[in-house]
Amino acid sequence: MQPAKINYKIYQGSTFQETFRWESETKVYVPIQTITKAAPCVITTSANHNLPQGWRFRVVGAGGMKEINSQGDSYYLATSVTGTTIEINQTNSLGYAAYTSGGVVEFNQPVPLANYSARMQIRESVDSSVVLHEATSANYQIVVNNTNKTIQVTLLGSITQNFDFTTAVYSIELFNGNNVVTFASGNITLVREVTR
Repeated sequence: MQPAKINYKIYQGSTFQETFRWESETKVYVPIQTITKAAPCVITTSANHNLPQGWRFRVVGAGGMKEINSQGDSYYLATSVTGTTIEINQTNSLGYAAYTSGGVVEFNQPVPLANYSARMQIRESVDSSVVLHEATSANYQIVVNNTNKTIQVTLLGSITQNFDFTTAVYSIELFNGNNVVTFASGNITLVREVTR
């Protein structure tokens, strides 16, 4: 896979937290049964959708409530889910036309994360032999959650307060035995702490 290229600002002395989700290239299409005219909007599917909470998805081909259909490359976030319902907290559909029929919820199938661990290193440059900080599943600074299909990095303020670089680079690897995947990499800019 091609690693995601993402740059970050870390605020010295503040907790840094980022949640990643690993999408496969396989598309999932689940037929829609109903869509509420409500705030927030709730979609009910005709079968279990298996969409994890927080996952991005599109609505395609819904009849009547044309306003709900995703435009271009736009996505919704599943803010709350049950087996057949998806709540879209950021969407108020009270003023939309009534849903009539058809349409699907479309999303990229999550990659199973069972048996994966993760590690992240921060260095001043790619060529630097000095590791400024290492976060791993073993030191609980990275949590790989197969239920929610998330990889969450948490660097507490007690860690970031000791950072003393201007800019740095990082990469995150997921590994399962001998299978190692570089998942994300990029640059980090440190914003100096004023209140300390």
